[in-house]
Amino acid sequence: MTKCAFIGLGVMGFPMAGHLAKAGLRVTVFNRNRAKADSWCAAYDGQKADSPRAAAQGADFVFTCVGNDDDLRAVVLGEDGVLAGLKPGAVLIDHTTTSAEVAREISAACLAQNNAMLDAPVSGGEAGAVNGALTVMVGGAPETFAKAEPILAHFARASKLLGRAGAGQLTKMVNQICIGGLVQGLAEGLNFAEKAGLDGRAVIETISKGAAQSWQMENRYETMIDGAYDFGFAVDWMVKDLTICLDEAARNGAPLPVTELVKSYYEELQTMDGGRWDTSSLLKRLQSL
Repeated sequence: MTKCAFIGLGVMGFPMAGHLAKAGLRVTVFNRNRAKADSWCAAYDGQKADSPRAAAQGADFVFTCVGNDDDLRAVVLGEDGVLAGLKPGAVLIDHTTTSAEVAREISAACLAQNNAMLDAPVSGGEAGAVNGALTVMVGGAPETFAKAEPILAHFARASKLLGRAGAGQLTKMVNQICIGGLVQGLAEGLNFAEKAGLDGRAVIETISKGAAQSWQMENRYETMIDGAYDFGFAVDWMVKDLTICLDEAARNGAPLPVTELVKSYYEELQTMDGGRWDTSSLLKRLQSL
């Protein structure tokens, strides 16, 4: 039986690890907040460990889903980190959204001790994680991806290898660049409709059948109209992600004027105590002007 470890039981990691357990894999979890690990063990058939190192011992696949570059370095490279417990030939799969730089760094550290690593950020939000319908963007070696793809399928509707180490993170940057612009456009459209005296719901029900259609439009317009912003990805995390995008663009020379502007709007929402609102709260910012 395939043995897995899952490090990080946040909004995404908790259900993702659950899908692995429900598929019959042997799963050991670790979370810095031990109560979250206890809750997971109460909900699923698996066990908890006292450190990333202990969780990784004997595992064929170790999954990480934490906050940022520094968090990832800590749980993987630290004295009690994943690499200290990983057996030769095992695979580390990182679902954190990080810089491509740290993905390459950790990939190199894995290779140095006869392990393999895939940087594999996801898209689809909490609903995608709960429903096992995430999209996974992967960087790494083809042979490692071939080994991991059947395991990823337990919580992903699609996974694709985009290139060598770092390519998954670079693709996630493209994803966030596109989403930022789309959500701002939707917010402006809904705000315009309101100012023009139109029925926002009727407007979106109509234009979503045409060229303006997007996932954000289909899934967020009603909650935006209702002023409900506790669905999906938080503003604080989007600021982090767009900062990563802009840092990478500074290195590769890609101009990102819209992304830079949208990031500044999200930062305004943070000053409005909206850091935990979801990313569609760009409409609330416009309504406050």
